[in-house]
Amino acid sequence: MTDYIIVGSGLAGISFSEIALQHGKSVVLIDDNSQNSSKIAGGLYNPVILKRFSEVWQAREQLVLMASFYSNLGFKIKDKLDFKTTILRKFFSVEEQNNWFAASDKKALAPFLSTSLCFKKYEGIDSPFGYGEVLQTGYVDTALLVSKYRQFLSEHNLLLEETFEYDALDIKYDYVSYKDIEAKHIVFAEGFGLHANRFFNDLPLDGTKGELFIIKAPDLKLDVIVNTSVFILPLGNDLFKVGATYNWKDKTDLPTEEGRKELVDRIKEIISCEFEIVDHYAGVRPTVRDRRPLVGTHQDYNNVHILNGLGTRGVMLGPAMAKALFDHIENDVVLDKEIDIKRFYNKRKKGV
Repeated sequence: MTDYIIVGSGLAGISFSEIALQHGKSVVLIDDNSQNSSKIAGGLYNPVILKRFSEVWQAREQLVLMASFYSNLGFKIKDKLDFKTTILRKFFSVEEQNNWFAASDKKALAPFLSTSLCFKKYEGIDSPFGYGEVLQTGYVDTALLVSKYRQFLSEHNLLLEETFEYDALDIKYDYVSYKDIEAKHIVFAEGFGLHANRFFNDLPLDGTKGELFIIKAPDLKLDVIVNTSVFILPLGNDLFKVGATYNWKDKTDLPTEEGRKELVDRIKEIISCEFEIVDHYAGVRPTVRDRRPLVGTHQDYNNVHILNGLGTRGVMLGPAMAKALFDHIENDVVLDKEIDIKRFYNKRKKGV
């Protein structure tokens, strides 16, 4: 009997699979490759919400765990995944500089915001007001991660490439069966695909569409990530990843002319050189109304679980939330009430 069936092989599914394998458990992942938000994600990790100058929820703990997680995972798939790269916030006024200094004085943000402004000149960018440097930042190559991890799973016969059929799941008291697979537990990690899941589609997963570019800009000489209204991430060979937009109404993964225009306009606010759009991607992020992940066990079935809602910070949240769910299942560790799906079940009981 398998220990875990995992539905979904994006950041959530990969994170849980790895945590389980590291603890000697057996897994089978089922995925039809229909969800692409993990594959096209920017992959940035940044402990500060720059728009509001506030610390990302549990950022310190997540940064510690993800460092070892992606290092070990990179060793396993024989490719580097974690690229520690400086993130600079471009300033457009003296007022923005002052806001930065005020934020860096906050105890929670002090470890993450440099108190020295950066006035380094980058060819292709005019920045008379300089930049603020965010510390302990970088990005994970999520496209490489998803591709190489699926390859690893296939090579070890741990991946079933098909659309999961929810009606084929038979739930017993102490195990579940799906077609010819029996497992002690099943973890649903389908991202926005959750809406087809009759066990958990009553949870408030909204989904936020994001569009990104790959641009070519030979005159842009940049070896750091610049972040303002969008981020610009250097990929090498004059290529840069740029994103992202936020659309709460459109739930398709098709690029739009509206998204294209928005990104072009924002790029022109940051850089002063010519650029060519090489690729245009779109995907729906699994986001939740209260900005916390969906983690926990079904209210009626003790062997049916969910790991979802990682939103825009999946590379940071994934390992930490996967570990929390694994410890909850295997060791009865109580989940943080902010991530436990019981928060929604309890509200319903109270009629809220």
